[in-house]
Amino acid sequence: MRKICFYFQVHQPVRLRHYRFFDIGAKHDYFDDYANRKILNKVAEKCYLPTNQLLLELIEKHQGKFKIAFSITGTILDQIEKFQPEILSSFQRLAKTGSVEFLAETYSHSLSALRPENEFESQVALHHAKIKQLFGQDPKVFRNTELIYSDQIGHRVYNLGYAGILTEGAKHVLGWKSPNYLYFNSIEPKFKLMLKNYRLSDDIAFRFSQRSWSDWPLTTEKFVDWLNAIPTNDEIVNLFMDYETFGEHQWADTGIFDFMRALPERVFEQSNFEFVTPSEAIAQLQPVAVMSTASPISWADEERDLTAWLGNDLQDDAFDKLYQLKPLMTLCQDEELKLKWLYLQTSDHFYYMCTKFFSDGDVHMYFNHYDSPYEAYINYMNVLSDFKIELEKHLKSLAQKTKSSNSSAKKITTKPQKRTTKSK
Repeated sequence: MRKICFYFQVHQPVRLRHYRFFDIGAKHDYFDDYANRKILNKVAEKCYLPTNQLLLELIEKHQGKFKIAFSITGTILDQIEKFQPEILSSFQRLAKTGSVEFLAETYSHSLSALRPENEFESQVALHHAKIKQLFGQDPKVFRNTELIYSDQIGHRVYNLGYAGILTEGAKHVLGWKSPNYLYFNSIEPKFKLMLKNYRLSDDIAFRFSQRSWSDWPLTTEKFVDWLNAIPTNDEIVNLFMDYETFGEHQWADTGIFDFMRALPERVFEQSNFEFVTPSEAIAQLQPVAVMSTASPISWADEERDLTAWLGNDLQDDAFDKLYQLKPLMTLCQDEELKLKWLYLQTSDHFYYMCTKFFSDGDVHMYFNHYDSPYEAYINYMNVLSDFKIELEKHLKSLAQKTKSSNSSAKKITTKPQKRTTKSK
């Protein structure tokens, strides 16, 4: 049978508070707990809790044959544990069904894979441990921030022990090839690539409620007809999307929950498709060809590149200034500073600085809580300036303690042995 893989990205950043220039050196609380709690509560009510319950019911109804995968960032897991433990319990109930796979990624949804330092490897290990702790799973498949991928990133992920990675079926990379197969990394042929079918994924994630869309309204009958129209040799359809598609981006009154509730049964009854997790797909299917890309791709915007986060002067300056602190962070022993360092790397901070207000402007405005990219940049750089001051103070204090300890050690003397002489 041919296969469908549903994957959902679950992420919320730890948002910065309004941090003025005059706060630098005076205030060290960078994050807006009020806004973070408020947004999490809203999204939990509209999306996480009702959708988790719906998926649990579908898994039970279809006796485990309906399967899905999640990638949940460390930043939202930290907020869930802090503000809404009920959400965590609902994800843990899904984990216990055996039909839900949790993927590995960077802890703070960062762009660290684009840097040569070992920050990327460190964050992946931290996230892997978190998933094992909370959900009892050892992730086998990787999903990088915003599906960002290149040959070299794939090579790094392979070296961490993962069997495969999820990424975008970018047309400018694939050319005439179909995304509905597994491919392999050009450096490591054993490393498998699962590619997003962006047309069918975006039909649900973005176009579902667009009344101007020629195929509106989208019904399960229509969607399964499209699946059945895919060439019979195509092996897998990967439907990758933000979890907030359900209830947040597509509100409940659009019928998105009804669509999802009816889809598995329609697939089982009217097609030759089955649902699989990423690990199952990688174990059951063989890659058909290499997919090589020296320049990183992503699932963002029409360009499917990095320009949503990097590329303009604001983003590049903030990104460079952030990672200039990496050598100092290797010496840091303060756990609070380490956590702030993680949260400051979240890709959303750079996304807010994006100046691409043309073809994808509405998307960037929707996620942006700043009035302008320039405000986002100034706020971030103010925070980063204070963080650098605090980090340098911490390291100076460590150096002084080490110097004091070494000085004390030098003062310790041993009692001289008593000399004895033989009597004549």
